[in-house]
Amino acid sequence: MPELPEVEHVKRALQQRIAGRSIVNAELRRRRLAPDTSPRIFDKKIAGAKIAFVHRRGKHILIDLDNKRTLIVHLRMSGRFMHLTADDLDPKFTHAVLHFDDESRLVFEDQRHFGLMKVVDTPKLYEAKELSKLAPEPFSDEFSAEYLAGVIRSSSRVIKDILLDQTKVCGVGNIYASEALFLSGINPKKRGKSIGRERCGHLFQNIRRVLNEAIETGKSIDPHPTVIGEGIYGNGSETRWRVYDREGDECISCSSPIKRVVQGSRSTYYCPKCQR
Repeated sequence: MPELPEVEHVKRALQQRIAGRSIVNAELRRRRLAPDTSPRIFDKKIAGAKIAFVHRRGKHILIDLDNKRTLIVHLRMSGRFMHLTADDLDPKFTHAVLHFDDESRLVFEDQRHFGLMKVVDTPKLYEAKELSKLAPEPFSDEFSAEYLAGVIRSSSRVIKDILLDQTKVCGVGNIYASEALFLSGINPKKRGKSIGRERCGHLFQNIRRVLNEAIETGKSIDPHPTVIGEGIYGNGSETRWRVYDREGDECISCSSPIKRVVQGSRSTYYCPKCQR
């Protein structure tokens, strides 16, 4: 599932590609993509509007329209946008389409069928249930070392689960949780309440570090002519990760073999020596 850096990359690419375009009509081809509305109402709320601005909250992409409505999009496991011309065919798993006045269109494709869309009134955007309980953004002033220490030290849950809870730490997922814990020397099975404030401070710095590294890497990816955000997981990602997806490989710090454990149905990677 895309995490904050990947969603940030898609958001920036969408802003560059579609901001200012006028929507002639909107098709909702898979009803469950936007369960709160019908295809007819989906089109009625979007058609005729111009895309004003594309931004992000956590892992959600927010497309503001000039009719005071916002389209909330969550890519989930396999959702992706494609900007196609009139001559391009729709991909097999097309679930929604925004048709623009220049005859191009923005297609939302989702092979795994887990994506989500919702149209809300922009003034009430942050009251939407998808956004209202999200933790502070990792690069915001509200997300501080003191905030993170309070969240961690007040919980008896394992630290990896705390980091994946979007109401506690926003935008971090499986990859960057493993990476930040490694840099902080924290075992992913350690209980939050047992982690000292100084170590929490290191984790705060390293969460920002790994997210920023990934965002900067995304800037170097050449834009795909049609697929928005294509290549964000490539471009040498597997070589820049320190522990993620490197089970059995040597730790870059101590040469011990990287181990993998399953936590909450997700794989966690760590060095048993550096993260005792």
